[in-house]
Amino acid sequence: MNPSFLRSSRRLLAAALLATASLLPAADALEAGQPAPAFSLPAADGKTVSLAGLRGHYVYVDFWASWCGPCKQSFPWMKTLQAKLGGPRFEVVAINVDEKRADAQRFLGDTAPGFTVLFDAQGATPSAYGVQGMPTSFLVDPEGKVVLVHQSFKDSEREALAQKIAALVGGAKP
Repeated sequence: MNPSFLRSSRRLLAAALLATASLLPAADALEAGQPAPAFSLPAADGKTVSLAGLRGHYVYVDFWASWCGPCKQSFPWMKTLQAKLGGPRFEVVAINVDEKRADAQRFLGDTAPGFTVLFDAQGATPSAYGVQGMPTSFLVDPEGKVVLVHQSFKDSEREALAQKIAALVGGAKP
């Protein structure tokens, strides 16, 4: 079979499964007020980043995939969010869930994120967080508790979401 056809078929299947999963009840989805599951994942530079290592910061944990259209829209927004709120109290961490890192690298080749990107090809972290669609984001407070959950990404939501995050973090207006 044609390798390009197989890759396209896998992406379509993954998108269909995520779309179907988003129609199911969110029984396993992580909610605000719950502790954020720990993770320790590799970054592009080979270093390992853990949620425990970011304790004391607000961490915007975003789950994304190379085939996700709204993810492409969210990356410039997250870069701006990191630039305006980042520092000693705030960090954006985007976790890629592609099976093949090369797919993520191609996506990133067109984008200079300006924030931490981690890789979880096995999908253990999105599973622990109950992610049911891409992108899904969680704001984790300095004590490790989820204070905000946001699914999908729309340009029309940019400003309101940024203001909500800034209010929770107690930072400057984005």
